Amino acid sequence: MKTTLSNQPNAAFLKQIFIHHLNRIYNGKNFLDSKLDGLISLASFKELQLAMEEFGSDVKKQILRMEEIYKLTNEKPSNDIQNPIKSIVADEFFIEEEQIAPILNDLDIMLYVQVLEHINITSYRMLIMIGKLLKYDKAIQLLTESLDESADNDKLFTLIAKEYITSD
Repeated sequence: MKTTLSNQPNAAFLKQIFIHHLNRIYNGKNFLDSKLDGLISLASFKELQLAMEEFGSDVKKQILRMEEIYKLTNEKPSNDIQNPIKSIVADEFFIEEEQIAPILNDLDIMLYVQVLEHINITSYRMLIMIGKLLKYDKAIQLLTESLDESADNDKLFTLIAKEYITSD
């Protein structure tokens, strides 16, 4: 089912939308990157620590890809003061170092990483759709790589949560 807008945005407006959403995810990823060491240190489950380190490595790769997209589009990142990813990291990852049981922190970390990855997956898909309209072929490839990593991380944290809370 193909839907068309009666007043389809022109290329300049589409680029503005593309850069707006790229800024959101870029700034959110940078903020998350700055908080990852603290989150890794709070994880008590070794597999979770390793997964968080892998996740952190993916975050860094995604930031580099987005910086390449900024160059490809002749744009520069702008600071996004009210960023939803920043809000989730700042508010939801407000994890107490001293919990009654370490499982509470671990499960919070797993939950909110997956929330972030779902936001990232949706954001990357939207950017890919807009990128196709703008014929940003190289950017689409870079975004697809990031989308795939986010989807893989979501699956990884689901498996870890299952391992953590079940005895199968």
